[in-house]
Amino acid sequence: MKRATITVCALALGALSLTAPTAQADPTVPDHAVITCQSASMYTNYDSANGPVGLKRTLEKGNKVGHTRGAHPVYNGWAAIFDFGPNDWGFVRVECLGGFGSW
Repeated sequence: MKRATITVCALALGALSLTAPTAQADPTVPDHAVITCQSASMYTNYDSANGPVGLKRTLEKGNKVGHTRGAHPVYNGWAAIFDFGPNDWGFVRVECLGGFGSW
């Protein structure tokens, strides 16, 4: 009887672990913004020791990008952005972002 009770408990715990919800992070969709500077250098990454790393391209005034204030990082004035043109992430100067929600 004792062995049967242990087996039933073990099976019940196994069933519970199979149905337990898993933690998932909800991605933050970038807010629509535009480049407000005449031109803005977009870098692949930002290194806290060396600054921006890996120049990707130069964005022109009016380019449509995404950045969610308070959710996407800003390091020493370099903001993480999503460039909706080629669909990739990078970093530009935060003062070159504006027109949030304008498109």
